[in-house]
Amino acid sequence: MYTRAVHLEVIESLSASSFINALRRFFAIRGPARVLRSDRGTNFVGACKELGIIAETRELRKHLLEKGCVWLFNPPHSSHMGGSWERMIGIARKILNAMLLQSKHTRLTHEILCTFLAEVMAIMNARPLVPVSCDPDQPTVLTPAMLLTQKVDATSAPAGNFDTPTLHKKHWKQVQCLAETFWKRWRRDYLSSFQERKKWVDRRPNLKIGNVVLLKDNQVSRNEWPLGIIDKVYPDADGSVRKIDVRVAKDGKAKVFLRPITQVILLLSDT
Repeated sequence: MYTRAVHLEVIESLSASSFINALRRFFAIRGPARVLRSDRGTNFVGACKELGIIAETRELRKHLLEKGCVWLFNPPHSSHMGGSWERMIGIARKILNAMLLQSKHTRLTHEILCTFLAEVMAIMNARPLVPVSCDPDQPTVLTPAMLLTQKVDATSAPAGNFDTPTLHKKHWKQVQCLAETFWKRWRRDYLSSFQERKKWVDRRPNLKIGNVVLLKDNQVSRNEWPLGIIDKVYPDADGSVRKIDVRVAKDGKAKVFLRPITQVILLLSDT
């Protein structure tokens, strides 16, 4: 979060064991982390439930607490709250899916895949973080790789032409061919992300406890309009409320759901 760098890991399954190994590799390479943030993807939540991270006991929670590390989940249905990382991973995943689904790239060994993703990390971490300075004494552009390695020069590509679409017999050339393909698509898709955002630019009054809201729920039946009352608000450091607890009546029982403010519509204020 400080460097906006990207770290990719290859795992063989979505099991708890593979998850812990990936986490250990990340800590071993990048150093310990104070806070882990993620969405509520089924792989994360499933592993957390299996290992008891959300509960007060069990293996991984104890391990994280011993390391002085905590894990924070975004509220459900709030992918925009992970915008600082979801945008980067989303672009990379779209490109990788398009590339690896092609028949000529389906037969990749574990070594080729790991090396290819390392090249992908180098490409993504070489992106500029700030505009080019007009100061002649500062001609370089700050990148995540510079913050990670404390080196100005980015990882250069080996000499040679690797643009040929045919499958190379030598594995290292096959990796470079994949990296060149990713680089061209990444540069095209990443540049489009600099377009001006049209949403969430105006400051609006915060939601308050007692407000009556309408929930945006894609799973409700036809002609159902779930209404709720805000039970609790969670203001951020800047004082803005971005997530709330909503109490709704469902099947004759009161239930409380954690939701981002983008998933509710204010109908009636208490003032």
